[in-house]
Amino acid sequence: MTALLMRDLALAIRAGGGFGLGLAFFLIVTVLVPFGVGPDPALLSRIAPGILWVGALLACLLSLDRLLALDWEDGSLDLLATAPLPLEGMLSVKALSHWIVTGLPLVLAAPVLGVLLNLPGPGYLWLTVSLALGTPALSVIGTFGAALTVGLKRGGLLLSLLVLPLYVPTLIFGAEVARRGAEGLDVATPLLMLAGISAGVIALLPFASAAVLRVNLR
Repeated sequence: MTALLMRDLALAIRAGGGFGLGLAFFLIVTVLVPFGVGPDPALLSRIAPGILWVGALLACLLSLDRLLALDWEDGSLDLLATAPLPLEGMLSVKALSHWIVTGLPLVLAAPVLGVLLNLPGPGYLWLTVSLALGTPALSVIGTFGAALTVGLKRGGLLLSLLVLPLYVPTLIFGAEVARRGAEGLDVATPLLMLAGISAGVIALLPFASAAVLRVNLR
């Protein structure tokens, strides 16, 4: 599994799906928002948690269409499907590699970009915590979508349409944690809901992803 993880990390970076692309998109979204809504510090401070979460979510979508496509194109996906490592484990490694090259940099960069949106001081910690809890779920859900659309020509748009509705609960509770934290309110309820969603997705979706991938490989 370690060898597969290192291979996927190298492929993701070489194929243009590395952390640089997601971070660049995240930065663009953060910079453009003040131009669209105006420079009012109070308004930016109020919408900052939601904007940062939406930007992180969309940045995670950028590299999903290449998650399994490279292995499909060179035929290595068939070899991985017949390897001793179960498909569930292989897809979990794929999700982990996607989170390392996309989700983790977003978690680290979000507090820095929060300065551009005048995020209140107490919100930085909870924004980071919410992204650290929520972005793994985004990667696992994205892996499920990639397994559904693998082998389809121009499946990137279909993948986005399939995955975005599944992202909504994570977005709602993640942004709510960041918003309540920024306003100094109690974050226990949305934080527990976000953690529960991530734990459930990580525990269950690899099996669903493996099932649909077996169908697509027949």
